[in-house]
Amino acid sequence: MTKYWRSLEELNNPAEFKKNEIKLELDAKRAVLKKASGASRRDFLKTFGFSVAAAAVVASCKRPVDKAIPYLVKPEEVSPGMANYYASTYFEANEYCSVLVKVRDGRPIKIEGNDLSPVSQKGTSARVQASVLDLYDDARFKTPLKRGEATNWEEADSYISKKLSQLNADSKKVVLLTSTIISPSTKKVIANFQEKFPNVEWVKYDAVSASGMLQANQQSFGLVLIPDYRFERAKVIASFGADFLGTWLSSTEYTKAYAAGRRVLNKGDVMSRHYQFESGMTLTGSNADVRVPVKPSEEKTILTALYYQLLQAKGSMTITAPGSPVDIKGLAEDLLANEGKSLVISGSNDTDIQLIVNAINNLLGNYGSTILWEKPLLSHQAIDADFEQLLAGLKSKAVAGLLCWGVNPVYNHPKGEEIKALIQGAELSVSFADRKDETTAACHWVCPAPHYLEAWNDAEPKAGSFSLAQPAISKLFDSRQVQESLLKWAGDEAPNYYEYLKANWKENFTGLQSKYADSRLFWNDALQKGIFETETSSETEVYSEIGLENALQPESIESQSLEIVFYQSVGLKDGTAANNPWLQELPDPVAKISWDNFAAVPVKWAEENGVQNESVITINGMEMPVFVQPGQAPETISVALGYGRKIAGKVGDGVGKNMFALTPFKNGAKQLWLSGADVQTTEKTYELALSQTHHSMEGRPIVRETNFDKWQIDPASGNEIREEHKKHHVSLYPEQEFKGHHWAMAVDLSSCIGCGNCSISCQAENNVQVIGKEQVRNRRIMHWIRVDRYFSNDAENPDVYHQPVMCQHCDNAPCENVCPVSATPHSDEGLNQMAYNRCVGTKYCVNNCPYKVRRFNWFQYVNNDAFDYASNSDLGRMVLNPDVTVRSRGVVEKCSFCVQRIQEKKAEAKVAGRKLQDGEIQPACVQSCPADALVFGDLNDPNSKINKLFKNERNYHLLEELHTLPSVGYLTKVRNKKA
Repeated sequence: MTKYWRSLEELNNPAEFKKNEIKLELDAKRAVLKKASGASRRDFLKTFGFSVAAAAVVASCKRPVDKAIPYLVKPEEVSPGMANYYASTYFEANEYCSVLVKVRDGRPIKIEGNDLSPVSQKGTSARVQASVLDLYDDARFKTPLKRGEATNWEEADSYISKKLSQLNADSKKVVLLTSTIISPSTKKVIANFQEKFPNVEWVKYDAVSASGMLQANQQSFGLVLIPDYRFERAKVIASFGADFLGTWLSSTEYTKAYAAGRRVLNKGDVMSRHYQFESGMTLTGSNADVRVPVKPSEEKTILTALYYQLLQAKGSMTITAPGSPVDIKGLAEDLLANEGKSLVISGSNDTDIQLIVNAINNLLGNYGSTILWEKPLLSHQAIDADFEQLLAGLKSKAVAGLLCWGVNPVYNHPKGEEIKALIQGAELSVSFADRKDETTAACHWVCPAPHYLEAWNDAEPKAGSFSLAQPAISKLFDSRQVQESLLKWAGDEAPNYYEYLKANWKENFTGLQSKYADSRLFWNDALQKGIFETETSSETEVYSEIGLENALQPESIESQSLEIVFYQSVGLKDGTAANNPWLQELPDPVAKISWDNFAAVPVKWAEENGVQNESVITINGMEMPVFVQPGQAPETISVALGYGRKIAGKVGDGVGKNMFALTPFKNGAKQLWLSGADVQTTEKTYELALSQTHHSMEGRPIVRETNFDKWQIDPASGNEIREEHKKHHVSLYPEQEFKGHHWAMAVDLSSCIGCGNCSISCQAENNVQVIGKEQVRNRRIMHWIRVDRYFSNDAENPDVYHQPVMCQHCDNAPCENVCPVSATPHSDEGLNQMAYNRCVGTKYCVNNCPYKVRRFNWFQYVNNDAFDYASNSDLGRMVLNPDVTVRSRGVVEKCSFCVQRIQEKKAEAKVAGRKLQDGEIQPACVQSCPADALVFGDLNDPNSKINKLFKNERNYHLLEELHTLPSVGYLTKVRNKKA
């Protein structure tokens, strides 16, 4: 039987591990109780007398009075208590998503994916979901600033416009430094600005760029673009260090396509095979069928060997292919057997590596099939060498002025301190940041831009795919769109970017469609839908071998003991949103650590050097806590970028270490790995907030799996034990009868990638509180839906399993019959409910829940200075969903299947005089899942999708031997390993 484990301690000594877990749990309880009050809980109950009546009296705290002011003149489109939805566009840190913004009484409170978008296709990521909280960030600038002091727009405009004119007259260069911009209208504004000021140069800079790929594509195809990768068409996927399900290029889009190509529900379904070559265990690598740990210095050698093996197999050459440090024979065979139906990608920023990848894809006939040029991706446009030229210009004083928009090079460039001094010494430096950051602190002027939910804009994430952004709330502070600032400084007396945007669409987009002759009707339709599609050229670009011969030349890499790999974390990515507490508390999908970055070291190296979890090592003098990561490639260490912010806000300041400082510049681009690092062990330790060890499988088959070839023969493969459990279903409970609806959820473990998007979506919808690092360590994490991660097999390169676990809404719920005040009853629609104002905090239900999904509020998290995160100010509390109670101290909470959404849709159907449609009700986790791994519906509807999934041979329930009859079903994990 396959052994599953969560940590190396559990694998190596399970008995001692369990003993330590019990001790830690008890110690945590004592610590929290001691902190909460001077007396113990037992003393407290002795004092009041442990009775239901006394407990009820204690719980009946007086509620503060909230005053509501009605509309004097109510806007026509606003109905108090009813939500409005506005289509908009998210684009931050090179990540695009077309979204719907849920607005209650003028407040955006939730982000949903736009199902009309052909790019993001209704999916979101955790970062997109959390972006609504950034709107209510206290760190945002309230007014323009002049050398750190508040000023007004009149003074800023007067000085900056005169200074720009002076520098232009003196022929001194000014650089507009931006991150990648995908807005057609904004590009037009910049062109107008440059026409007014010919001395202005536009330079693009991305913290983590695709510079190497862009330059390789320019040589191979004459296009400085990124092609359209179609993962759903690929039968074989070979990824070299590209975390395409987590952070690489267009991860939400790729997740949707990847899951579609691997979904197996009915006989005849096919499944792609995924190979992953990588150093650290990434989210993508954890989902691979075949994962091969490699050093980053070996990637070019492996790809070169693969290219020559393919050439040799196709008879294009007779010489022997060079050797590879890992066996690639099986991959080469699979690729050759699926020519035109495979996909080879690399996350490297090395132009030579990308040239070899292009050659392999061309050799396999993938261009025009799984890789298309008709709709190239436009979200990454920066060339790293351009920024290095800017630095040279600042040093030589050839560049006299700098306008910074959406960039933070003082933080995320290895020469940050030097850049800071250069910005401070420039004749003019302006930042358009909407909140504090390291680069803005060095600029003379701050002209704050609004949050994207307060602004008008458009976007073209892929050629021919357009979307609009519209404000969902009036501006909270005295900010102004950058486009309006540029227009004003260029001489427009009364710039209005909304009118400019609208006029640009009328002039350039109306003629691209034939549905509406009237431009106003076209504008209204595009604004309502949020997207607009146009036809693009379907011609296949001609491949050229320019640069390939040099790229294939072997490199002489000095043998080093360790190579340091830098990666973007799934939560923080490049660190732009470091002040967002939802993202800081989201556990890393593999390590399950929050509130820190860490040095992930190989198991063998840790044993040889006597280090363990929470030991401290130094990397080039920088101290980093250790996490012993199963699957980490030998002689490598992985560390996340995006941490170590010095000027981010009260949440993000000083969390983790800044590893951008160690990223080298090589072959014309910033590289995300470092050779020859000085790594030293120390005697120090550092506490990490590790959450995965909170629960254990206890040897039970909670995770079930099979292989694709076995599933084809027997759809119940891997799930055979379920029939045995069903034979022994005997219960003292009376059989539940649901005459109306019976709500249930299914989770396809083959589709779930473990990204954690569902956790943040649920957090936003249900007012789940942030509790901070200390309480996470004390096992108090509050997420209503957690994503458990399990390992199996070899610790050096294990298989990984992700399993979302929420309240199972058992028909025979063990929690219900132990509550002394009936605070957790069962509804006649199959929901396990929570009456918060009835709960007195005995925690009997928590102790009796076999799934450990009930959460207890040890503290008052709202209006409590000890938890100064999201809900400790009037501004931060604006994100709260008024449909869901904000729980107080001493109350148990848990997943409710988003009962407020259920009731809302039932009411809509009743008013319309119709039946509910299958799929009409979608809890937050279901609606936002980019992989469509979650399905919600009515089991009493024989034609519903949920009914069919529950009857699928792959379906099983957690701990079904207990006969709790959960309303959540899981479909076994299917991998496509080579037989």
